[in-house]
Amino acid sequence: MSEPKGFKTRPGDERKTLRWSVGIEAEGDRVLTREEVVELADAVAACAGIATGIGTYRYGAQLVVQAAGRDEAIERATTEFVRAAARARLPAAPIVRVEAVSEDEDEG
Repeated sequence: MSEPKGFKTRPGDERKTLRWSVGIEAEGDRVLTREEVVELADAVAACAGIATGIGTYRYGAQLVVQAAGRDEAIERATTEFVRAAARARLPAAPIVRVEAVSEDEDEG
């Protein structure tokens, strides 16, 4: 029996993983500039990410991560999002939205 599309085995780990697209938004107390969001886009590029938020109080990213399940995908993407925001020198802000869709769900 073959594995569903997108499943992979991690080296040294028999758990199967899927690619997940995770959207995350944080809401700050000031309007973000184009330059700030471009810096965030550069910081999330390693995760096949895109950034949003020019001219708004919210900044966000859509990241692609490998994970065995939704909770793990959200945890991995949130960690990377916080790191990317710090690299972009964005102000720390509470996360107000997170959603995750697996590769299988997206195609179904």
